[in-house]
Amino acid sequence: MIRTILEYPHPTLKQRSTDVTTFDETLHTLLDDMFETMLAHNGIGLAAIQVAQPVRALIIGIPNQADEQLKNELLEIINPTVVAKEGTTTYQEGCLSVPGFYEDVERSDTITITYQDRHGSSHTLNAEGLLCVAIQHEMDHLNGKLFIEHLSYGKRKKFEKELKKSLREKKNPKTD
Repeated sequence: MIRTILEYPHPTLKQRSTDVTTFDETLHTLLDDMFETMLAHNGIGLAAIQVAQPVRALIIGIPNQADEQLKNELLEIINPTVVAKEGTTTYQEGCLSVPGFYEDVERSDTITITYQDRHGSSHTLNAEGLLCVAIQHEMDHLNGKLFIEHLSYGKRKKFEKELKKSLREKKNPKTD
């Protein structure tokens, strides 16, 4: 089922997510729905809070060489914790909760995380490149933070101006 993605400035997006303690069919359905929702919106990652579920669960689906996002290649990351990070890199990021806005964000170049899968089994993952950036972006969501909060004052003001204009246009669409 495709779920509704909350958009900034929805207050739920500022909420800190709680740990997942029950690894049951309800969680599995949420993860499956998140995958369908992410694909429907052409995303590469989605945090549960973005579909109004404030639990520490996220998915990452980096397209393969054939530009496909396959279910069996999907990373389902529950209760992640960063245990190591190194270096810095800059990527242009966007967000399904902040549609149409893209900006360069500086993040760690490599990270190591521990997490659980949909069945509660523990894993360790070393990530770099786009995967590393995507994990950090989605983990920010779990802490009630959006990528725009990493922007400089000037870029943040530019974003706020574009958002206000976009919201005005949605309220008063032009008709020819």
